[in-house]
Amino acid sequence: MNLLRSCVLGLAVITTAGLSVQCKGDKKENQEQSVVQKDSVSIEKSEYGTTAKGEKIESYKLKNQKGMEVDIMTYGGIITSLKVPNKAGVSEDVVLGFNNFEQYTKDNPFFGALIGRYGNRIGKAKFSLDGVEYKLAVNDGPNSLHGGPMGFHKVIWTAVEAKGGADGVLKLKYVSKDMEEGFPGNLTVFVTYTLKSDNTLEVAYEATTDKKTVVNLTQHSYFNLSGDFTRTILDNIVTIDADKLVPVDETLIPTGKLDDVANTPFDFRTPKAIGKDIEVANEQLKRGKGYDHCWVLNNQDKGFRFAASVYEPVSGRVMEVFTDEPGIQLYTGNFLDGTLPTRDGKTYAHRTGLCLETEHYPDSPNQKDFPSTVLNPGETYKTKTAFKFSTK
Repeated sequence: MNLLRSCVLGLAVITTAGLSVQCKGDKKENQEQSVVQKDSVSIEKSEYGTTAKGEKIESYKLKNQKGMEVDIMTYGGIITSLKVPNKAGVSEDVVLGFNNFEQYTKDNPFFGALIGRYGNRIGKAKFSLDGVEYKLAVNDGPNSLHGGPMGFHKVIWTAVEAKGGADGVLKLKYVSKDMEEGFPGNLTVFVTYTLKSDNTLEVAYEATTDKKTVVNLTQHSYFNLSGDFTRTILDNIVTIDADKLVPVDETLIPTGKLDDVANTPFDFRTPKAIGKDIEVANEQLKRGKGYDHCWVLNNQDKGFRFAASVYEPVSGRVMEVFTDEPGIQLYTGNFLDGTLPTRDGKTYAHRTGLCLETEHYPDSPNQKDFPSTVLNPGETYKTKTAFKFSTK
C-alpha cells in the first residue's frame, strides 16, 4: 500500500488497497460545508515509527469538535494518546503512554494495547479442548497472561478502513496463525475504534476461526483522568455494577467460585474512592497487591449496558464504561514502580493509572462453570465496549 499523505476530514475520498481516508477539500468547499460538518469527526494519518525489521508503523488521529481526540497506532492497536476536556474545557491526555515508538517495543505493562488471544490469565499456561491439551507461552509466574509475551499487543495490525464523518472510524485487522503463542486455529480478527461526537470512544471486536479455539479480547489503556500523571488514582470515585467478584489464588488464578462483594473492600455498587479500602487487611487485596480482580457484572442477560464509572474530582472528568461482556477487571496500577518514563521526562509512579478491562472471566477455558470463551468454526465472536467521557 502506498503511503498516503496525512489528511483531515473534508470532501475528497482517497481509496488505496481497501483503505479509505477522508481528506481536506479546498477552502471554499470547507466553508460551504461548515454547518453540515460541525459535529463531524476528522481523521489524520501519519507515520509513527519503524520496527527493527524496517516495517513502517502508522498512526491515526481521530478528533471531534468537542475537544476529544484519540491517537491509535497499528503496532499493537495501541492507544498512544487520548485527550478529553476537563470541567474548564481544557483538553488533556488521560491515558498513560510514551513519547516514542521504541519505548512501546520494550517490555511494558500493556499500555494502551489491544489484548489477545486471551485477555487476563490462563492457569498453568494450558487448557484442553475436546481432549487435546494446548500449552501456552508462560509469561506471568506459572501462568499465561494477555495472550503471551508476543500477543496481539506486539503485532502489527493492518488498517482496512479509516474515515471521518458523523463518527470517526478506524478498523484494524490481524490474522493470528494456528498455534501462535500456543493457541489453535487461524483466527481472523477485526477491531473497530469509533470516536463519536458526544465524546464516546467505542471499541468493537469481531473474530472467526478455522479450528476450535478460545478467544477473549479486550483493551488495556491505563487511565488517569486528572491529566496529571504525577497524581495517583486513589481519590478517583469508582462505581462497578456488580454484586459478585471472581476471587483468585496466590498466583491470581480464579478459585472457581464467585464471592459476594457485600461487606468487603470490593463493594463498588455505590460510588467509592479507590483509596478508601485498598490498604485494609484482606487476603484478596494482599494477593493482588491492591485491586487486580474481575468483577461479575450484573444484568448479563441484557447485553450492552452500563458496567462501571470513574469520577476524578479535581478535573471533574467522568468516564462511563458500557459493555456486553460478563466481567470487568479493575487494575489499579499496583506494579507501576517509577521505572517507566512519562511523556514529559518524569516517571509513572505506583498507582498513577487504572485499567477497566471488559472481558470474560480469567481462566475460563479451565473453569467449567464460567461463561464459555470457546469459538467454533462457522461462528463469529462479537463484543463491544464503549468509554463515554463527560464532566461534572
